[in-house]
Amino acid sequence: MKADIHPEYRAVVFQDTSSGESWITRSTIETDETIRWEDGEEYPLAKVPISSTSHPFFTGTMTIVDTAGRVERFEKRYGKRKRSSDSEE
Repeated sequence: MKADIHPEYRAVVFQDTSSGESWITRSTIETDETIRWEDGEEYPLAKVPISSTSHPFFTGTMTIVDTAGRVERFEKRYGKRKRSSDSEE
């Protein structure tokens, strides 16, 4: 391998912003934030909007994650969607 061309491979904490779940793994992702982990060490923090702890495929529940106002723009353009919880019984 050539020296000084590869990104640093290090322990990084990933945090699901939907569920609040966090886990530590190794990655080359660049982050600006850090977090103190359970072992007392400080690690880079990477926030993700969806992971297996909040994705409908894995949880069996439908949730809407709006990261950039897309849902509001859609509802303004096409009207609010009817959800199964909104239906009258």
